[in-house]
Amino acid sequence: MNQHVYQRRPVGDSSIPTVIFALLLVNGLLFAAQSYSRELGFFLLANFGLWPLSAAFPNPEFSLWQVVTYGFLHGDVMHIAFNMFMLWMFGREIELLLGAQRFFIYYMTCVIGAAAAQLLVAHLQGGIYPTVGASGGVYGLLLAFGMAFPNRMIMLLFPPIPMKAKYMVILFGAMELFLGLSGSSPGIANFAHLGGMLFGFLLIQHWRTQAPPRG
Repeated sequence: MNQHVYQRRPVGDSSIPTVIFALLLVNGLLFAAQSYSRELGFFLLANFGLWPLSAAFPNPEFSLWQVVTYGFLHGDVMHIAFNMFMLWMFGREIELLLGAQRFFIYYMTCVIGAAAAQLLVAHLQGGIYPTVGASGGVYGLLLAFGMAFPNRMIMLLFPPIPMKAKYMVILFGAMELFLGLSGSSPGIANFAHLGGMLFGFLLIQHWRTQAPPRG
């Protein structure tokens, strides 16, 4: 990415940046609410999960705010644990580089872009099921990390081998595309993940064309 996309911020600070902290807090509180009772969990899913438009648009279960709120709900403990770990791991340095305002815009663009991709896929498939999770935003952060620090060595969990960030992004993107096209990962919104990466890339490219911020 061009240097003027980023603000000069200290990297290496162990504190959690403002937006990352807020996202972790909101996601955690909402998951606690989901887990508090079956009735409350069903209410949140029915009203704030991302429901498809369906062939018979408008689908009464779909509401416009769901393209944002679905990204703050999760299916189970492993789902939220993985997403929040990835959010912290890759988002922290990106927020330090972008600044809080731009980081929030970037993250929400990825979440909404992932929702748009998922709505399109669900419409084409004709499925009636809700989608939840911060994965679209997280995959957008993964892309930004790979573009900002392409040669940074990352230790993967599966398989446990070191890999440069730029190759990790390519690997993750290729895996999501393969899994999405093959249908071998039912219940996983692979194209939403790709949508988050795509919209994140488009926003970065848009910022590249803008004049450097003064200051």
